[in-house]
Amino acid sequence: MINPDFKLKNIPERTTKPREAGLTMVMDKGLSCREVEDFLEVAADKTDIVKLGFGTSSVTPNLERKIAIYQEADIPLYFGGTLFEAYVIRGQFEDYKRLLERYNITHVEVSDGSIEISEEEKCGYIRSLAKDYIVLSEVGSKDAEKIIPPYKWIAMMKAEIEAGAWKVIAEARESGTVGIFRNSGEVRSGLIEEILQHIPLDTILWEAPQKVQQVWFMTLYGHNINLGNIAPNEVIPLETLRLGLRGDTFNQWLK
Repeated sequence: MINPDFKLKNIPERTTKPREAGLTMVMDKGLSCREVEDFLEVAADKTDIVKLGFGTSSVTPNLERKIAIYQEADIPLYFGGTLFEAYVIRGQFEDYKRLLERYNITHVEVSDGSIEISEEEKCGYIRSLAKDYIVLSEVGSKDAEKIIPPYKWIAMMKAEIEAGAWKVIAEARESGTVGIFRNSGEVRSGLIEEILQHIPLDTILWEAPQKVQQVWFMTLYGHNINLGNIAPNEVIPLETLRLGLRGDTFNQWLK
């Protein structure tokens, strides 16, 4: 939301929190408690959900205090999907659920980007967790050499939404060079267009850490597109993109 002192016409209207569309998911890869407080001072109203990236929560000091800071700001957070996979591959799913209870976590990511499990098994985890948590399920592999055809992306997304996922995450990693992007960072536009013929736009959270990727999505699908894996120091710049207050989208909503 733009500061009311800045009286500009033709600023696109942003959805308001709690949002179902126009989500900004931030990846926290190990911020300190003080850094979280500083980050929230400027970006709390622009941040919808925070992911404690991959397995970083397991080695982050003062984790309980850090989680409490986010929760006191009414910003839900979840452990990265890689941590879920680390528990599952070791046969410790029940231990993982106890971990969620220990830290009063309300959201959870189910992914299979680093492990090999069947889609049926993955949906089983989603159904189990959806009884008590808001589930985000990630589709796509972290292996740049593993190319998943569009029909499989669509089938997996449909199955995981049916199993109880609130949002499906389109994999890109924190680098934005796998999954829905080529290893150069270029968008696999044909894949995305095909997915959107079958899956509602607002149901998908697109991992898009690079500015050029964010601009691509906004240009085609509007400023209230769900975007994820945003670095904490990129939340304000992203919001200016959404509002046409940065050169890359300056002319997008003038008329």
